[in-house]
This record gives sequence, C-alpha cells and structure tokens, in this order.
Amino acid sequence: MPVSYKTRRRLSLLILLVGLPIYIVVAVSVINWLERPSLLVELLVYVVLGIVWALPFKFIFKGVGQADPDGPER
Repeated sequence: MPVSYKTRRRLSLLILLVGLPIYIVVAVSVINWLERPSLLVELLVYVVLGIVWALPFKFIFKGVGQADPDGPER
C-alpha cells in the first residue's frame, strides 16, 4: 500500500525532529567507543554513518519538498 503525501510529510518531520538527534547521539557514542581514533578515521565514520541513516528512509523523503501531487492545482 503506497503511503500518502501527507503521511510522508509527517513521517519525515518526525524522523528529522526525533530520530536524527537520537542517531547523532548513537554516532557520537560509536566514536567514543572507538576511543577517539585519528581525525581521518573519525571523519570517515561520521560520513559513513551520515549516509547510512538516510538510506532506509529514502522513500519517505523522496518528493516531500514538492507540491502535493494529489492536492488542488494552483
């Protein structure tokens, strides 16, 4: 069942306001668990974790910034 535009907008807002801060805490905890590696390794870990968090939510964020395709024409 496809998710409606309105639901995707609400889910994306929830993910960005609640899920992303939680994910940031997890990413910083991973770096601390690695006992502060070198700057390049730390940067690589942050880049990889920054890309990985968004992959499962790609279908939710896709097209959210566009006008509602089911809404009235203006």
